[in-house]
Amino acid sequence: MAEMVDVGGKEIVSRSATASGVIRLRQETLAVIAAGKVEKGDVLQAATLAAIQGAKRAWELIPLCHPLRLDSVRPEVSLGEEEIVLRCTVTAMERTGVEMEALMAVTLGLLTVWDMVKALEKDSAGQYPTTRIVEVKVEEKRVEHGG
Repeated sequence: MAEMVDVGGKEIVSRSATASGVIRLRQETLAVIAAGKVEKGDVLQAATLAAIQGAKRAWELIPLCHPLRLDSVRPEVSLGEEEIVLRCTVTAMERTGVEMEALMAVTLGLLTVWDMVKALEKDSAGQYPTTRIVEVKVEEKRVEHGG
């Protein structure tokens, strides 16, 4: 039976997690993004906002995830020659870690990029032969006990 873990007895401490991920796109699509010509708007700004919203709402979408009071959500989106990289650090004073919030931030931000450029990424058959979200991972998790 699935159940939420009881963290009531754990100490409230400073916690942080950094996650990252990549969306691989066609070079032509990346050029349109760089030029600010995507029909739906500013892709990097939308990905940043989506990442923040994703971290804040992780508990609503992951069934056994605790609702947390986040202190900060800091996404960094960078445009490369073959991809967009999204990295996000989440911090909170809590009883449980914030890695799920960081992962949700990254994945929702990257999904937002895909949604905004899907018209540019489709081939003549309406498929996405090169578009990939890859390398989603937790880079670092920290717990800082007071002292």
